[in-house]
Amino acid sequence: MVEIPLTKEQILDTAEQVFRRFGLEKSTVVDVARALNVSHGTLYRHFPSKVSIREAVAHRWLRRISYSLEGIHALPERATARLRRWLDTLIQIKRSQAVEDPELFAMYVALAEEANDVVQAHVNELVLQLTRIIEEGIQADEFKSENASTSASAVFTATIRFHHPGHANEWTSPTIDQEYEHVWNLIMTGLYNNSKYK
Repeated sequence: MVEIPLTKEQILDTAEQVFRRFGLEKSTVVDVARALNVSHGTLYRHFPSKVSIREAVAHRWLRRISYSLEGIHALPERATARLRRWLDTLIQIKRSQAVEDPELFAMYVALAEEANDVVQAHVNELVLQLTRIIEEGIQADEFKSENASTSASAVFTATIRFHHPGHANEWTSPTIDQEYEHVWNLIMTGLYNNSKYK
């Protein structure tokens, strides 16, 4: 077996393929090492355990999602438009993943469910992105809120049915988009200054 220099990204790419091929429970560090043509000891120099590899795969998946959203707060639009764009983008990312590759989506969801700290950090990052948008809306006198962070958390929670993987089986409902509009209107009624928006 030839030992070759490895990056964490190479290991995680291969781990994803192995998890998908053999399933999360049956896959081992040895399987990942074999696919990379290295010893399992080589992998342990990067990751101390199978659990840490699984957490890293989950973290990378969630990071891709947050990365796709993080620049929205800086767009030259009103805060209302940026808030709507942010929510629409998050929902579209999750729906696309669930529809285009349901097996891979299910694997990622399973990984995320066992990585509580990773998921909580991801949620905190998303709420922080929302907080920035709402703070800027308050500064522009577009939104009314005594606490931007509390409002951001409320918006995230109010829309959770439309982007949390636990509700993925509901996303194909013929009324899901209409229900999202109802929730959006309710959010705007609570956030928008003077309860009016265009």
